[in-house]
Amino acid sequence: MNERIRARTVRVINDKGVQLGVMSSRDALKAAREAGLDLVEVAPDTNPPVCKFLDYGKYKYRQRKRNYSAKSHHRMHFKEVRMKAGIDEHDLLIKIKKMRELIEKGDKVLVTLRFIGRQMAHKEFGEERMNRILRELEDIIRVDRPPKFQGRRLTMTIVPK
Repeated sequence: MNERIRARTVRVINDKGVQLGVMSSRDALKAAREAGLDLVEVAPDTNPPVCKFLDYGKYKYRQRKRNYSAKSHHRMHFKEVRMKAGIDEHDLLIKIKKMRELIEKGDKVLVTLRFIGRQMAHKEFGEERMNRILRELEDIIRVDRPPKFQGRRLTMTIVPK
């Protein structure tokens, strides 16, 4: 940009997109200053390098905004589905249906199974529930973090295939 351009001659394009031809970098910089803009090297690998008249601050702002908007569309949201270890069959099917909707939407899902009181004596019920969830959703999910106990909770993370 501006004085940092090392090439002696450059191909110049003005701010309207019109090619001004090949000129020395000093003359190009002078013309850019007269237009109230910066001289920015856009294609340094060509011979001679291509430079363009730009408002560099505005250019960087638009580039940052474009990068941010591109990232936000690909962002994966993280959702949590909680249930108790003694969850009833029908309630479990409703939770599985909700998890299917979240996965199809493209979200990561944290499945949390809470154990209350004496339920800790029967951890196998929780593992059974988790395996049931995995069986029901195996066509659309991949297990990111397998079921693991964390205190009185059994948690796992599932993501779309």
